Amino acid sequence: MLEQQLNLVLAALLPDNRIVCQVALRTGLRVGDVLTLRREHLSRCFWITEQKTGKRRQVGLPDWLITEIIRRAGASEWAFPGRDSKKHRTRQAVWKDIKRVQRALRLDINLGTHSMRKDYAVGLMRQYGDIAKVQRALNHDSSTVTMLYAMADKLTETAQQRRNVRRRKR
Repeated sequence: MLEQQLNLVLAALLPDNRIVCQVALRTGLRVGDVLTLRREHLSRCFWITEQKTGKRRQVGLPDWLITEIIRRAGASEWAFPGRDSKKHRTRQAVWKDIKRVQRALRLDINLGTHSMRKDYAVGLMRQYGDIAKVQRALNHDSSTVTMLYAMADKLTETAQQRRNVRRRKR
């Protein structure tokens, strides 16, 4: 369910924000880390130091996505330049666009920039069925936190069902 709604949101996002979200969905990086990528970092496989934790991790991008990022970045040093090209795009700009689309589509789930990271975790859990692998991929210290991410789709469905029951009771 979360995946379907994310696909709808992706389709309606502004093109530059869509690419930011696609990178987050493919890598599991926080949007803030995606936005600080420089063109020189982009390759099939590269290392990044996460801003929040200071931990290093290796990620990769497919060629088609790298090509699209570079094409859209133009001459900027940033993979995702802001309005003036001297700074990168902001998390708030991406978040506002997601919220704009969420309202336009009248989605009753709460989506934000971190939803991409959660969807990444859900996908890994489906693929491997191993919480330890998902935990390593997300660089989490706690398997409990990882479990919340890996079960985001089920938690969203449960919350949706509860809302539907409350609406029917009214």
